[in-house]
Amino acid sequence: MSVFLFGVAPALPLHTAGKYVAGAYIVFLALVLVYVAIMATRLSRTERELAELRRDVELRRRSDAGGPDSGGPDARDPGREREPVA
Repeated sequence: MSVFLFGVAPALPLHTAGKYVAGAYIVFLALVLVYVAIMATRLSRTERELAELRRDVELRRRSDAGGPDSGGPDARDPGREREPVA
């Protein structure tokens, strides 16, 4: 009989449980907002680095297309090895 009453009786009286439930939702929402802010910061940093890499690749392709007479990196040091561009 006592097991049945334990299953029916709430852990806290309903007039005090509401504050804790609301607090739990607020904490959960705050954690989700912090997570989204961190992910947005990482995304913007990654996009900025990707744009910089694209710009560097484009500049390298332009300088390589002009040949050694165009004043590219090969004109300054013809023996220098170039890094592969993916």
